[in-house]
Amino acid sequence: MPDTSTSSPTLPAGSARPSGDAAPTPAELLEFVRRTAADTALVDSLPLDPEGRTWLRLEGPGGSEAWLIGWPPGTGTGWHDHGGSHGAFVTAAGELWEQSLAARLPTEGWKTLELADDVDRERRVAAGQGRAFGPHHVHEVLNTSTDRHAVSVHAYYPPLPLIRRYSRTGAVLRLEQVERPAEWE
Repeated sequence: MPDTSTSSPTLPAGSARPSGDAAPTPAELLEFVRRTAADTALVDSLPLDPEGRTWLRLEGPGGSEAWLIGWPPGTGTGWHDHGGSHGAFVTAAGELWEQSLAARLPTEGWKTLELADDVDRERRVAAGQGRAFGPHHVHEVLNTSTDRHAVSVHAYYPPLPLIRRYSRTGAVLRLEQVERPAEWE
């Protein structure tokens, strides 16, 4: 999930509100990340590093995994998916850009895919804005600012079993790496 270049301690968030025994839906995760992003004391508590992303692990609703992430200017995730988990994110401060694919990719049995011309989507995600997504979502998130940090809140259910990382050259998407939770926790 987060970069491997910078790490921060893992802390529970007092703002988590369990949603009972049922698995949280994407809409419920979106509500959670919106509510958490509005917690200015929590957002302001995140230590920001000028060179690498920082993060705090939060307690998400209904057993979900959640993160508060700081994005220095010019940083991003690279292309990735969430290993079959659905989720949501909201920008709490600053502005992020999301580039995503409007296509369902096969999860196994390939290393390189050529993408169709009409699958690219891009959206600006200003402070207070966000989105929910399904289990097949492939995207990259970027802080394109040259001088301002961004902060965001993310939640996933089930907790991320893995992340597939991709490289992209033009229309060609290539599977580069599969990360397991032990690599980012």
